[in-house]
Amino acid sequence: MQDLTTGSIPKHVVRMAIPIAMGMFFQTLYVLVDLYFVSHNGQDAIAGVGAGSNLQFIVMALTQVLGVGTVTLIAQAVGRKDRDDANLVFNQSLLIALLCAVFTLVAGYGLSGQYMHLLGASPATMAAGVTYLNWFLPGLALQFAMIAMGSALRGTGMAAPGMIVQIVTVLINALLAPVLIAGWITGHPFGVAGAGMATSLAVAVGVVILTLYFLKLEKFVGFDTSLMHARLAVWKRILAIGLPAGGEFALMFIYMGVIYAIIAGFGAQAQAGFVIGSRVMQAIFLPAMAIAFAVAPIAGQNVGARQHDRVRETLRTALLFGSALMLMLTLACQWRPEWPVHFFSADPKVVGIATGFLQVISLNFIAQGIIFTCSGMFQALGNTVPAMLSSGTRLLTFAIPGILLSHRPGFELQHLWYLSVATVTLQALTSLWLLRGQFQRRLVASPAVGVS
Repeated sequence: MQDLTTGSIPKHVVRMAIPIAMGMFFQTLYVLVDLYFVSHNGQDAIAGVGAGSNLQFIVMALTQVLGVGTVTLIAQAVGRKDRDDANLVFNQSLLIALLCAVFTLVAGYGLSGQYMHLLGASPATMAAGVTYLNWFLPGLALQFAMIAMGSALRGTGMAAPGMIVQIVTVLINALLAPVLIAGWITGHPFGVAGAGMATSLAVAVGVVILTLYFLKLEKFVGFDTSLMHARLAVWKRILAIGLPAGGEFALMFIYMGVIYAIIAGFGAQAQAGFVIGSRVMQAIFLPAMAIAFAVAPIAGQNVGARQHDRVRETLRTALLFGSALMLMLTLACQWRPEWPVHFFSADPKVVGIATGFLQVISLNFIAQGIIFTCSGMFQALGNTVPAMLSSGTRLLTFAIPGILLSHRPGFELQHLWYLSVATVTLQALTSLWLLRGQFQRRLVASPAVGVS
């Protein structure tokens, strides 16, 4: 356990953000490694895996419900020095993780065909997506256990163990991907099915490693079967914080689904270009996301300890660090947006679409970093409803105009990307305004020197 209620806030942010960023970077490599080897199977395979992996946003929404609630409650318990409550929350989160895993498998296998029918641009894309999901779903189900354990560690101020596990699992995935997807060594390529197999096997290893860590090394929270009987009062506490945060990712799933549906009329090449561009963008977002993930436990512990000035300082530090990093990444994408794209496709049209996407979307990187940081702060305060409301404004201002634009003569994909930039900027301003209100209501014990 690491006490974050004392010491330098900037140092805490850096100390937490670096291992989180490394872990998230290696986690993102799951998708990039699979995408690299899948790309050799053609644009339909790329589009199918991209559309299929988009289902991960639904699972991420559910894991956010669990993870955000767990991080916040355990961080606040650590701030209060209440070990019993931290243990109770941890073990109840494991029980919820088990139920969510079962739901993911049942719903995933039951609805994967209908889902791909909605998003696939061609029969070949649909078939590739279904095949991928059949092998990817076990890995998605196991994510709940990883999130429950990893969130508990972050809540106690320990980010490094989760980073190490993610690095190990990505290395396993990287070793398995060429063997299972391309048939290296064995001579039996499984194609898109192999991509799903590699990820699921790697996640399974990660769950085993984290379990062993808690059994052998973790001292502040741990497995306790006597605390794993359903405690609805604790579930209510977790869900009250986690559900709105999960709603953010559910809205993101709808947002991505709207884009897939709109660009389906441009063919599999357009979908493949968007898949590559969006996956590269996710990797670029990692520094800002890592800072936001660091904000939640740091500010959360200080909320629990009623150190309100330190909560405000955490926000200021995170906004400064995040904006500086995202500015540099914006300039890089404006300079050479095509550089990372060529790793995944040699098709000129696919490369052109992905490059055009990155060059325009990079204009909202700073705004997106602000949104991530505000979301982390809402989590620390124990009220994630404002973050969901902020995401809702983006969906409303993007989906309806986007659909209307797509039916107008002369519609081009660039129009959709510029619309996204405008709506993300509006969402960032909305998040800052809502956070100011939360600070005024919840941080009443210290002079109001925060967001203004």
